[in-house]
Amino acid sequence: MTLDTASLTAFFSRHHPFDLLPAPDLATLAETAEPETLAPGGTLFAIGDRLTRIHVVESGEVDLLSPQGDLVARAAGGEILGAKTLLRDGTASLRAASDTGARLIAVPEAVFRDLLARHPRFDAFFDRLRDTPRRKPAPAGNGAGAALVSAELRDIMTADPLMLAETTSAREAARAMADRNISCVLVGENAVLSGIVTTGDLTARVLAEGRDPDVPLSQVMTPDPAALAPGALMLDALMLMSGKGIGHLPVCEDGRAVGIVTRTNLVRHQSLSAVSLISDIARHDTLDALAATVAQVPQLLAQLVGLGVEAYRIGHMISSITDALTRRLIELAQAELGPAPVPWLWLACGSQGRREQTGVSDQDNCLILDDAYDEARHGKWFAEFARYVSDGLHACGYVYCPGDMMATNPRWRQPAKVWKSYFEGWIATPDPMAQMLASVMFDLRPIDGDAALYSGMQRRTLDLARRNSIFRAHMTANSLKHTPPLGLFRGFALIRSGEHKDTLDLKHSGVVPIVDLARLYALEGGLEPVNTRERLIAAREAGTLSASGGGDLIDAYDLISNIRLAHQARQVREGQKPDNFMAPATLSALERNHLKDAFGVIKTLQSAIGHGRAL
Repeated sequence: MTLDTASLTAFFSRHHPFDLLPAPDLATLAETAEPETLAPGGTLFAIGDRLTRIHVVESGEVDLLSPQGDLVARAAGGEILGAKTLLRDGTASLRAASDTGARLIAVPEAVFRDLLARHPRFDAFFDRLRDTPRRKPAPAGNGAGAALVSAELRDIMTADPLMLAETTSAREAARAMADRNISCVLVGENAVLSGIVTTGDLTARVLAEGRDPDVPLSQVMTPDPAALAPGALMLDALMLMSGKGIGHLPVCEDGRAVGIVTRTNLVRHQSLSAVSLISDIARHDTLDALAATVAQVPQLLAQLVGLGVEAYRIGHMISSITDALTRRLIELAQAELGPAPVPWLWLACGSQGRREQTGVSDQDNCLILDDAYDEARHGKWFAEFARYVSDGLHACGYVYCPGDMMATNPRWRQPAKVWKSYFEGWIATPDPMAQMLASVMFDLRPIDGDAALYSGMQRRTLDLARRNSIFRAHMTANSLKHTPPLGLFRGFALIRSGEHKDTLDLKHSGVVPIVDLARLYALEGGLEPVNTRERLIAAREAGTLSASGGGDLIDAYDLISNIRLAHQARQVREGQKPDNFMAPATLSALERNHLKDAFGVIKTLQSAIGHGRAL
């Protein structure tokens, strides 16, 4: 094949993203590009090959095949091969071959990277192919306040807090706080936290009680204080500090104190919108007032999307608002019904349990009761309790679960010993219904009540499931039921009829397949996180998911989730009820290509586990 420079320039100018380049660079690209021919049945590159160039298909088609030989994608005229590999470790993870032959244009790696470096718009096209995509930061200024509530504590904490030994006197601690103009000190050795002392503690526990100022800190400190990890969100800190009535929160990583968050940090950074919703929920005592407050959540979602907050953080925030509503309804129920006759624990499952709620959520919940529970004596109280909370959630927009997975269903309102038997039975006899129920219950997260009722149950269940190969096989089959909407020739497989004709279901065909895969990888590794993104990260770190496969799947999850929330935000701004059905035409060509890449990643991982292999 021979193409002169003018023909190559014209070819590149007709295909995205090369059409973003200025004419001089297009000419230079054409001069350095090299035409190649791939014979019928030929292989362009094999798995494990080290690539030194990208290839653009000029005519014909090239198939990308998984390690098992399954078709992942098919590249036709104008599409690029090898860019993802070069932007990562340079080693091909798929095989590129053509049954019919193809004509290609090869661009040297050095030329490709030079164009990326000098042209931001061209570079942005390939961003989602990187191991660590360059995220758009939330804009600064007054309008960005709502986004800051999703900031990680590492970004707002005071690092390297002062730590004193337990033998240090209260007098010395007070002097150190005065000298440094700080309001607390941590207590411990070698950054291992054992307690905290604040100026308020010195006043209340030393001065007010007339104690000797040389009393050691071990006698006046708050032992084993509440703490969060650096990756926790500012919203988590706000809720924890508000709930416990504390003004100082240590930040610990791997058992060592690395920072401190105080009310000063939060006031400096906090957003009033998300936090005010939670504050309003805590003070309202009527369903009408609670419903009016929660009705603002879709507008908050749209605002956060517009500010560039990532979908997984928005899900965390929206779920926290639901948590706050649930706790308030529980408080109101107890105020009306009186104290519970035996200890209990309210748990969320589904998207709330995983902290992944969006603008479209029903309710999924259950109750674990103390083994002292007696149906004849206690059943009426807990039935009314569950009904009060569930009806309240429904009135506030979290509609009843279509599958009746709610605490109002006596089956999901049982003593701990019954719950243990449920899990053991589902694992021992993994029929389709059992593995469906187990999938839901693996996403449980305590919301309010006696957490000891669930303590150890998740660990035991994970261990039992991990050791049962038949159950894991059923879970694997379950994770393959939802497939990405990607056709044979890399086109979108749209819904063909009905109310949502010609759209993509971004939930069941996009997010849910990754949720199922993440749950399976967590099960394989006996990993305790329930949030999908946290499961993928933990699986990658534990080795049940490879670094490359994990990176791809996390990127795919982020992309699909962000597109899904952007779609819902657009509907909210247009006065529509948000849903999960999006017409691809609402996306740019760049976004459509990236979405196809994300679906291709899911297809590859599903193919791998379907053949008994991990990626």
